[in-house]
Amino acid sequence: MELAELSGPGFTSLPVDEGILKDRLKKSEDAFHSRLQRIEYGKYLLMMDNTETGEVVGCSAVKAGVGIDQPFFNYRIITLAQASHAAGNLRFDMDALVLTNEYVGCTEVGTLFLKANHRGGGAGRLAAQSRYLMMAAAPDRFGEKVLAELRGVVDENGMSPFWECLGRHFFRMDFTEADRLSATTDNQFICDLMPKYPVYVDLLPPEAREVIGRCHSDGVGAYKLLQWEGFEFDRTVDIFDGGPLVATQKRHLRTIQESRVVKLEAGDVESSTEARKGLVSTDKYPDFRACQAQILCQEDDVAITSKDIFEQLKIKPGDKVRIWLRS
Repeated sequence: MELAELSGPGFTSLPVDEGILKDRLKKSEDAFHSRLQRIEYGKYLLMMDNTETGEVVGCSAVKAGVGIDQPFFNYRIITLAQASHAAGNLRFDMDALVLTNEYVGCTEVGTLFLKANHRGGGAGRLAAQSRYLMMAAAPDRFGEKVLAELRGVVDENGMSPFWECLGRHFFRMDFTEADRLSATTDNQFICDLMPKYPVYVDLLPPEAREVIGRCHSDGVGAYKLLQWEGFEFDRTVDIFDGGPLVATQKRHLRTIQESRVVKLEAGDVESSTEARKGLVSTDKYPDFRACQAQILCQEDDVAITSKDIFEQLKIKPGDKVRIWLRS
Protein backbone atom coordinates (compact mmCIF):
# COMPACT_ATOMS: atom_id res chain seq x y z
CA MET A 1 0.00 0.00 0.00
CA GLU A 2 2.84 2.40 0.79
CA LEU A 3 4.45 1.76 -2.59
CA ALA A 4 1.08 2.28 -4.31
CA GLU A 5 0.57 5.61 -2.59
CA LEU A 6 4.09 6.75 -3.46
CA SER A 7 3.84 5.69 -7.13
CA GLY A 8 1.39 8.50 -7.97
CA PRO A 9 -1.34 8.95 -10.63
CA GLY A 10 -1.27 6.79 -13.74
CA PHE A 11 0.60 3.86 -12.22
CA THR A 12 -2.21 1.43 -13.05
CA SER A 13 -0.52 -1.73 -11.79
CA LEU A 14 -0.22 -0.27 -8.27
CA PRO A 15 -3.73 1.02 -7.47
CA VAL A 16 -4.28 2.49 -4.01
CA ASP A 17 -6.78 -0.22 -3.10
CA GLU A 18 -6.01 -2.63 -0.28
CA GLY A 19 -8.44 -5.31 -1.49
CA ILE A 20 -6.95 -5.40 -5.00
CA LEU A 21 -3.37 -5.48 -3.71
CA LYS A 22 -4.18 -8.33 -1.32
CA ASP A 23 -5.72 -10.23 -4.22
CA ARG A 24 -2.62 -9.66 -6.36
CA LEU A 25 -0.34 -10.91 -3.59
CA LYS A 26 -2.49 -14.04 -3.29
CA LYS A 27 -2.39 -14.57 -7.08
CA SER A 28 1.38 -14.16 -7.04
CA GLU A 29 1.75 -16.75 -4.30
CA ASP A 30 -0.47 -19.15 -6.26
CA ALA A 31 1.62 -18.58 -9.40
CA PHE A 32 4.95 -19.27 -7.68
CA HIS A 33 3.53 -22.44 -6.10
CA SER A 34 1.95 -23.63 -9.41
CA ARG A 35 -1.57 -23.52 -7.97
CA LEU A 36 -3.13 -22.38 -11.26
CA GLN A 37 -5.34 -24.12 -13.80
CA ARG A 38 -3.22 -22.68 -16.62
CA ILE A 39 0.35 -21.39 -16.32
CA GLU A 40 -0.36 -18.45 -18.64
CA TYR A 41 -2.58 -17.00 -15.90
CA GLY A 42 0.47 -16.53 -13.68
CA LYS A 43 1.09 -13.05 -12.25
CA TYR A 44 4.39 -12.93 -10.39
CA LEU A 45 5.12 -10.05 -8.01
CA LEU A 46 8.67 -9.54 -6.77
CA MET A 47 9.30 -7.36 -3.71
CA MET A 48 12.65 -5.72 -3.00
CA ASP A 49 13.78 -5.50 0.60
CA ASN A 50 16.70 -3.79 2.28
CA THR A 51 18.48 -6.71 3.94
CA GLU A 52 19.97 -4.47 6.62
CA THR A 53 16.68 -2.96 7.78
CA GLY A 54 14.02 -5.38 6.49
CA GLU A 55 12.20 -2.47 4.84
CA VAL A 56 10.31 -3.13 1.62
CA VAL A 57 11.73 -0.54 -0.80
CA GLY A 58 10.44 -1.53 -4.24
CA CYS A 59 8.76 -4.04 -6.51
CA SER A 60 8.55 -5.40 -10.03
CA ALA A 61 6.32 -7.96 -11.71
CA VAL A 62 5.73 -10.32 -14.63
CA LYS A 63 2.38 -11.31 -16.14
CA ALA A 64 2.83 -14.63 -17.93
CA GLY A 65 0.06 -13.97 -20.44
CA VAL A 66 -1.91 -10.77 -21.12
CA GLY A 67 -5.25 -10.47 -22.88
CA ILE A 68 -6.36 -13.94 -21.75
CA ASP A 69 -8.64 -13.36 -18.76
CA GLN A 70 -9.50 -9.80 -19.87
CA PRO A 71 -8.80 -7.63 -22.97
CA PHE A 72 -5.46 -5.86 -23.27
CA PHE A 73 -6.28 -2.77 -25.33
CA ASN A 74 -3.78 -0.43 -26.97
CA TYR A 75 -3.65 2.09 -29.79
CA ARG A 76 -1.63 0.88 -32.78
CA ILE A 77 -0.07 3.77 -34.74
CA ILE A 78 -0.57 3.12 -38.44
CA THR A 79 0.65 5.30 -41.32
CA LEU A 80 -1.76 5.99 -44.16
CA ALA A 81 -0.30 7.06 -47.51
CA GLN A 82 -2.41 9.74 -49.21
CA ALA A 83 -1.86 10.47 -52.91
CA SER A 84 -3.70 12.21 -55.75
CA HIS A 85 -2.62 12.43 -59.39
CA ALA A 86 -5.52 14.81 -60.01
CA ALA A 87 -4.06 17.29 -57.52
CA GLY A 88 -0.69 17.41 -59.22
CA ASN A 89 0.78 14.18 -57.87
CA LEU A 90 0.31 15.39 -54.32
CA ARG A 91 1.42 12.79 -51.75
CA PHE A 92 1.79 12.75 -48.00
CA ASP A 93 1.63 10.31 -45.07
CA MET A 94 -0.73 10.60 -42.15
CA ASP A 95 -0.65 8.71 -38.82
CA ALA A 96 -3.80 7.29 -37.25
CA LEU A 97 -4.54 5.50 -33.98
CA VAL A 98 -6.39 2.17 -34.22
CA LEU A 99 -7.75 0.33 -31.18
CA THR A 100 -6.25 -3.18 -30.97
CA ASN A 101 -6.17 -6.22 -28.69
CA GLU A 102 -3.30 -7.91 -30.51
CA TYR A 103 -0.98 -9.02 -27.70
CA VAL A 104 -3.02 -11.98 -26.48
CA GLY A 105 -0.75 -14.53 -24.78
CA CYS A 106 2.33 -12.27 -24.70
CA THR A 107 4.24 -11.85 -21.45
CA GLU A 108 4.32 -8.41 -19.85
CA VAL A 109 6.95 -7.05 -17.46
CA GLY A 110 6.03 -4.04 -15.36
CA THR A 111 5.19 -2.65 -11.91
CA LEU A 112 8.79 -1.45 -11.61
CA PHE A 113 8.86 1.05 -8.76
CA LEU A 114 11.42 2.00 -6.12
CA LYS A 115 11.22 4.42 -3.21
CA ALA A 116 13.05 7.62 -4.14
CA ASN A 117 15.76 7.20 -1.49
CA HIS A 118 16.66 3.74 -2.82
CA ARG A 119 17.11 4.65 -6.48
CA GLY A 120 20.63 4.40 -7.78
CA GLY A 121 23.44 2.10 -6.78
CA GLY A 122 22.13 -0.66 -9.02
CA ALA A 123 18.80 -1.13 -7.22
CA GLY A 124 16.73 -0.32 -10.30
CA ARG A 125 18.80 -2.71 -12.40
CA LEU A 126 18.29 -5.45 -9.79
CA ALA A 127 14.52 -4.87 -9.76
CA ALA A 128 14.37 -4.94 -13.55
CA GLN A 129 16.75 -7.80 -14.31
CA SER A 130 15.41 -10.06 -11.55
CA ARG A 131 12.29 -10.46 -13.71
CA TYR A 132 14.31 -11.91 -16.58
CA LEU A 133 16.32 -14.16 -14.27
CA MET A 134 13.00 -15.41 -12.92
CA MET A 135 11.76 -16.08 -16.47
CA ALA A 136 14.99 -17.96 -17.26
CA ALA A 137 14.33 -20.27 -14.30
CA ALA A 138 11.09 -21.54 -15.90
CA PRO A 139 10.92 -20.36 -19.54
CA ASP A 140 7.94 -22.57 -20.41
CA ARG A 141 5.74 -20.47 -18.13
CA PHE A 142 6.14 -17.38 -20.32
CA GLY A 143 5.28 -16.29 -23.85
CA GLU A 144 7.73 -15.97 -26.72
CA LYS A 145 7.07 -12.23 -27.04
CA VAL A 146 7.70 -9.96 -24.06
CA LEU A 147 6.36 -6.44 -23.75
CA ALA A 148 6.33 -3.53 -21.33
CA GLU A 149 4.02 -0.53 -20.99
CA LEU A 150 5.48 2.70 -19.68
CA ARG A 151 3.41 5.32 -17.90
CA GLY A 152 2.71 8.27 -20.17
CA VAL A 153 2.81 11.99 -19.42
CA VAL A 154 0.62 12.66 -16.35
CA ASP A 155 1.14 15.58 -13.96
CA GLU A 156 1.13 15.45 -10.16
CA ASN A 157 -2.60 16.30 -10.16
CA GLY A 158 -3.44 13.30 -12.34
CA MET A 159 -4.00 15.33 -15.52
CA SER A 160 -3.06 13.67 -18.81
CA PRO A 161 -2.94 15.85 -21.97
CA PHE A 162 -3.65 12.80 -24.15
CA TRP A 163 -6.68 11.86 -22.08
CA GLU A 164 -8.07 15.39 -21.92
CA CYS A 165 -7.90 15.76 -25.72
CA LEU A 166 -9.15 12.29 -26.67
CA GLY A 167 -10.38 9.83 -24.04
CA ARG A 168 -12.49 12.30 -22.07
CA HIS A 169 -14.72 12.91 -25.09
CA PHE A 170 -15.77 9.25 -25.14
CA PHE A 171 -15.69 8.30 -21.46
CA ARG A 172 -16.97 11.53 -19.86
CA MET A 173 -14.87 11.00 -16.72
CA ASP A 174 -11.57 12.16 -15.23
CA PHE A 175 -8.34 10.36 -16.09
CA THR A 176 -7.94 9.13 -12.49
CA GLU A 177 -11.41 7.53 -12.57
CA ALA A 178 -10.76 5.80 -15.91
CA ASP A 179 -7.36 4.66 -14.60
CA ARG A 180 -9.02 3.26 -11.46
CA LEU A 181 -11.62 1.37 -13.47
CA SER A 182 -8.91 -0.05 -15.72
CA ALA A 183 -7.07 -1.39 -12.67
CA THR A 184 -10.11 -2.73 -10.81
CA THR A 185 -12.52 -4.09 -13.45
CA ASP A 186 -12.56 -6.51 -16.39
CA ASN A 187 -12.31 -3.54 -18.80
CA GLN A 188 -15.78 -4.09 -20.26
CA PHE A 189 -16.27 -0.33 -20.00
CA ILE A 190 -13.51 0.11 -22.60
CA CYS A 191 -15.29 -2.27 -24.99
CA ASP A 192 -18.50 -0.30 -24.47
CA LEU A 193 -17.18 3.26 -24.81
CA MET A 194 -13.93 3.30 -26.79
CA PRO A 195 -14.14 4.58 -30.41
CA LYS A 196 -13.93 1.70 -32.87
CA TYR A 197 -12.75 3.77 -35.85
CA PRO A 198 -9.27 5.19 -36.55
CA VAL A 199 -8.40 8.50 -34.89
CA TYR A 200 -6.31 10.77 -37.15
CA VAL A 201 -3.38 12.11 -35.14
CA ASP A 202 -3.29 15.41 -37.07
CA LEU A 203 -6.81 16.19 -35.83
CA LEU A 204 -5.69 16.09 -32.19
CA PRO A 205 -4.54 19.29 -30.42
CA PRO A 206 -0.74 19.87 -30.29
CA GLU A 207 -0.52 19.09 -26.57
CA ALA A 208 -1.93 15.61 -27.21
CA ARG A 209 0.20 14.91 -30.30
CA GLU A 210 3.38 15.88 -28.44
CA VAL A 211 2.97 13.22 -25.72
CA ILE A 212 2.10 10.24 -27.94
CA GLY A 213 4.77 7.62 -27.28
CA ARG A 214 6.46 9.66 -24.52
CA CYS A 215 6.97 8.22 -21.05
CA HIS A 216 6.54 9.88 -17.67
CA SER A 217 9.65 11.64 -16.34
CA ASP A 218 9.85 9.12 -13.49
CA GLY A 219 9.97 6.31 -16.05
CA VAL A 220 12.97 7.50 -18.09
CA GLY A 221 15.37 5.31 -16.13
CA ALA A 222 13.13 2.27 -16.57
CA TYR A 223 12.86 3.02 -20.30
CA LYS A 224 16.66 3.09 -20.65
CA LEU A 225 16.94 -0.26 -18.84
CA LEU A 226 14.35 -1.75 -21.21
CA GLN A 227 16.23 -0.45 -24.25
CA TRP A 228 19.48 -1.88 -22.85
CA GLU A 229 17.69 -5.21 -22.45
CA GLY A 230 16.67 -5.22 -26.12
CA PHE A 231 13.15 -3.77 -26.06
CA GLU A 232 12.10 -1.44 -28.89
CA PHE A 233 9.12 0.88 -29.35
CA ASP A 234 6.42 -1.18 -31.07
CA ARG A 235 4.41 1.77 -32.48
CA THR A 236 1.77 1.02 -29.87
CA VAL A 237 0.64 3.35 -27.06
CA ASP A 238 -1.61 3.29 -24.02
CA ILE A 239 -5.21 4.25 -24.73
CA PHE A 240 -5.45 6.52 -21.69
CA ASP A 241 -2.19 8.48 -21.39
CA GLY A 242 -0.47 7.72 -24.73
CA GLY A 243 2.56 6.15 -23.02
CA PRO A 244 4.77 3.87 -25.16
CA LEU A 245 4.66 0.08 -25.37
CA VAL A 246 7.99 -1.63 -26.07
CA ALA A 247 8.53 -5.27 -27.02
CA THR A 248 11.10 -7.94 -27.87
CA GLN A 249 11.38 -11.70 -28.23
CA LYS A 250 12.08 -13.63 -25.02
CA ARG A 251 15.11 -15.29 -26.59
CA HIS A 252 16.59 -11.84 -27.32
CA LEU A 253 16.48 -10.60 -23.72
CA ARG A 254 20.03 -9.63 -22.87
CA THR A 255 19.93 -10.83 -19.27
CA ILE A 256 18.71 -14.28 -20.32
CA GLN A 257 21.31 -14.53 -23.09
CA GLU A 258 24.21 -13.49 -20.84
CA SER A 259 23.23 -15.43 -17.69
CA ARG A 260 24.26 -18.99 -16.89
CA VAL A 261 23.81 -21.66 -14.21
CA VAL A 262 26.78 -22.42 -11.93
CA LYS A 263 27.57 -24.15 -8.64
CA LEU A 264 28.08 -21.45 -6.01
CA GLU A 265 30.69 -21.70 -3.28
CA ALA A 266 31.60 -19.36 -0.40
CA GLY A 267 34.92 -17.58 -0.22
CA ASP A 268 36.79 -14.30 0.00
CA VAL A 269 35.94 -12.20 -3.06
CA GLU A 270 36.40 -8.71 -1.63
CA SER A 271 40.18 -8.87 -1.95
CA SER A 272 40.14 -10.44 -5.42
CA THR A 273 40.93 -8.20 -8.37
CA GLU A 274 39.20 -10.66 -10.71
CA ALA A 275 35.82 -10.64 -8.95
CA ARG A 276 33.07 -8.83 -10.86
CA LYS A 277 29.81 -7.21 -9.88
CA GLY A 278 26.71 -9.05 -10.92
CA LEU A 279 23.44 -10.67 -9.93
CA VAL A 280 22.74 -14.07 -8.41
CA SER A 281 19.35 -15.82 -8.39
CA THR A 282 18.16 -19.10 -6.90
CA ASP A 283 16.92 -20.20 -10.37
CA LYS A 284 14.02 -22.18 -8.92
CA TYR A 285 10.40 -21.91 -7.86
CA PRO A 286 8.58 -21.31 -5.58
CA ASP A 287 11.30 -19.65 -3.47
CA PHE A 288 12.84 -17.48 -6.17
CA ARG A 289 15.23 -14.82 -4.90
CA ALA A 290 17.81 -12.55 -6.51
CA CYS A 291 20.42 -10.14 -5.17
CA GLN A 292 23.49 -8.13 -6.09
CA ALA A 293 26.85 -9.77 -5.45
CA GLN A 294 30.59 -9.76 -6.05
CA ILE A 295 31.27 -12.92 -8.05
CA LEU A 296 34.51 -14.70 -8.86
CA CYS A 297 34.26 -17.31 -11.63
CA GLN A 298 36.74 -20.17 -11.26
CA GLU A 299 35.57 -22.55 -13.95
CA ASP A 300 32.71 -22.66 -16.42
CA ASP A 301 30.37 -24.19 -13.85
CA VAL A 302 31.77 -22.94 -10.50
CA ALA A 303 31.65 -19.45 -8.96
CA ILE A 304 32.54 -17.96 -5.58
CA THR A 305 30.81 -15.22 -3.60
CA SER A 306 30.71 -13.98 0.00
CA LYS A 307 28.88 -15.80 2.83
CA ASP A 308 26.22 -13.12 3.29
CA ILE A 309 24.85 -13.85 -0.21
CA PHE A 310 23.95 -17.37 0.91
CA GLU A 311 22.00 -15.91 3.83
CA GLN A 312 20.15 -13.47 1.58
CA LEU A 313 19.19 -16.15 -0.94
CA LYS A 314 18.56 -18.82 1.73
CA ILE A 315 20.84 -21.32 0.00
CA LYS A 316 23.94 -23.30 1.01
CA PRO A 317 27.40 -23.73 -0.57
CA GLY A 318 27.34 -26.10 -3.51
CA ASP A 319 23.82 -25.18 -4.62
CA LYS A 320 23.11 -24.41 -8.26
CA VAL A 321 22.29 -20.76 -9.00
CA ARG A 322 21.99 -18.49 -12.03
CA ILE A 323 24.48 -15.62 -12.36
CA TRP A 324 24.75 -12.57 -14.56
CA LEU A 325 27.98 -10.56 -14.64
CA ARG A 326 28.36 -6.90 -15.53
CA SER A 327 30.68 -6.29 -18.48
